[in-house]
Amino acid sequence: MNAPHLHRPGCACGIDVHAHVVPHDLPQYLGNALPASWPSMAPAHACHRHVMVSGKVYRTVSERAWSASRRIEDMEPMGLARQAISPMPELLSYWMAPAPAAQLLRYLNEQIAEMAGQSNARLVGMGAVPLQDLDLALAELDYVTEKLGFRAIEIGSNINGKAPGAPEFLPFFQACEEKGVAVFVHALKPAGTERLVGPAKLLPALAYPTDVGLAAASVLSANLLERCPDLRIAFSHGGGTLASLLPRLEQARKVFPELREAMPESPSSQARKLWFDTLVFDAATLNHLLARFGAERLMIGTDYPFAFHDARPLESIAAAVADPDIRRRLTTLNAARFLGIAPEFNA
Repeated sequence: MNAPHLHRPGCACGIDVHAHVVPHDLPQYLGNALPASWPSMAPAHACHRHVMVSGKVYRTVSERAWSASRRIEDMEPMGLARQAISPMPELLSYWMAPAPAAQLLRYLNEQIAEMAGQSNARLVGMGAVPLQDLDLALAELDYVTEKLGFRAIEIGSNINGKAPGAPEFLPFFQACEEKGVAVFVHALKPAGTERLVGPAKLLPALAYPTDVGLAAASVLSANLLERCPDLRIAFSHGGGTLASLLPRLEQARKVFPELREAMPESPSSQARKLWFDTLVFDAATLNHLLARFGAERLMIGTDYPFAFHDARPLESIAAAVADPDIRRRLTTLNAARFLGIAPEFNA
C-alpha cells in the first residue's frame, strides 16, 4: 500500500502530460521570403507577451508560458510533481512550407529542452516535428530523441486536414514505436468550425473535442495499433467525443460487413489500448471514460498555462474516483508509464 499522502488532493505527486510552452521570443526567419504565417512575439502588459501571426494578435500569454521557475511555483498548489511540456499547438506549423516549419520547430524543441534542463527534472520535454514532410519529420524525431533526450512528441489532431490514421503517417508511428517515443495528440484547426454559432471561444469548448474524437477514431479504423502494437499514443481532452462515438461504431461494425472486414478487432477493445488525459471538467464524464477505457491509461492533463485549464487536477480526479489505488494510477502511475519515467520523484 502506498503512503496515504500520495492520495490527498493537495499532495504534490501528480504527473501532468498536457501543458504548453510559448517562448519569450521566437526566431527571425533565416530564408529570403518570410512565410505569411511565421509567428513572432511582441510586448504586451506586465509579464505578458503577444503571439503575433500574420500581423495580428493570436493570443496573449503570461510569463508562465516560458518561465520554468514560474511554472514550477504553480505546480505545487496544482498537486504536480512533474509536467510534460509541449509547444502551443498553433506553433506546430503544418501549414507552412516544410523547410521553414522545420526551422521553427527546431528552435521550439531546443527552447523546451532548455526549460526542462533548468527544472531539476520537474519538466519533461515533449517535442514537435514537421509532419507535412515525412523525411523532415523523421529527421527531427531523431534529433529530439538522440540529442535532446525527449521521451514524447506532440502532434495535431489533423495534419492539414489528414487524420493521424491516414496511411502516409504510418512510417512516423513505426519510428516512434521503435524508439519508444510516446505520441500526444492535441486538437488543432478542427473541422466544422463554420457550424459554430456564437463567440470565437466556442472553438476550444466544442470544436476541439470533436476533432480529437475523429482523430482517435481514425486510429481505430486504420488498425494502427495492430501495425504498431507497442506504440503509446494519447489523446487530449479525454479523447474528445470518442467515448460517445464508440457504441455507434461498435453497432455499425455489426451491421456492415465491410466495417467488420476493415476492423478485425472491435473498436472498444482497440480503444482500451489508447491513452487519454482527464481534462473533461466533470466527475460524471471522467467516470464515463473509466467505464469505456479502463483505469490503466487515463492520466492528468491540465492545458496549463492557458485560461481554459484545470488548476486543481488532483481534486478533479478525487471528486470522481473513491478508490485510492485507481486515483494513484490516474494521477501518477499511468503518466509515468506513458512518458517512460519513474513514478516517484524527489527534487
